[in-house]
Amino acid sequence: MRRALPLILAVILAAPSSAQDLAAQEIVVTGARAEQDGYQRDMPAVGLRRTADFLVQQVIIRGDTRDPKQRAVEIRQMLERAVQLAGKHGVQLAYGDYILTPLTPDNLDQITLSNDSRPDSQKISFLVKAQLGGKESGARAEKRIEYFVESVPEVGRAQMDMDDDSSLSIVGPDQYRAQIADKVMEDARMLSTKMGAGYAVSIEGLNMPVQWTQAGPAEVLLYIPYKLVIVPKP
Repeated sequence: MRRALPLILAVILAAPSSAQDLAAQEIVVTGARAEQDGYQRDMPAVGLRRTADFLVQQVIIRGDTRDPKQRAVEIRQMLERAVQLAGKHGVQLAYGDYILTPLTPDNLDQITLSNDSRPDSQKISFLVKAQLGGKESGARAEKRIEYFVESVPEVGRAQMDMDDDSSLSIVGPDQYRAQIADKVMEDARMLSTKMGAGYAVSIEGLNMPVQWTQAGPAEVLLYIPYKLVIVPKP
């Protein structure tokens, strides 16, 4: 029996799955994946790179009318106008830090007022999304969002502005599991061939949940944390 000298080509520590069902949920993607317990920044070389589903921009409606009740009314009315005008401008509204929920006239009360940085001022924040893919590049999606934000009429002293950099979202990342696994196994077969007939390939971790990160201005990398080991055959 030859002495087994495993060659570790890619080692990714297992990250626990989210309690949420990710087969259909829309997930926010940033330059570094949304923090989850045990997540490691390392990732395998093999994954599925594709265009994200949406460009996502956080926006804030601020108001500084002196009377608190009137201030809240103005901010809420501007939010309602934004919801009413979104479809006309080819964008969608949502809320959530990790899993996104569509913002509609029926759930506006889910967006809560909070204190702003100035006295006698408050704000609410939510997300504006523009679809990507086909002719809709990241630059076009960004312009679409900017035009929408500028087009929503102000109410009293309430104003709406974009906040921070844009991010991306992907719908149902788990639906790409089979495609990712195919790429991993294709890479494993190629490496095994290069090593010669005296070696075998072992892949561990393909049962782990799909993970993701931003791979470009409008692209995401979907991957499964796996461990690939090449060992001499007995």
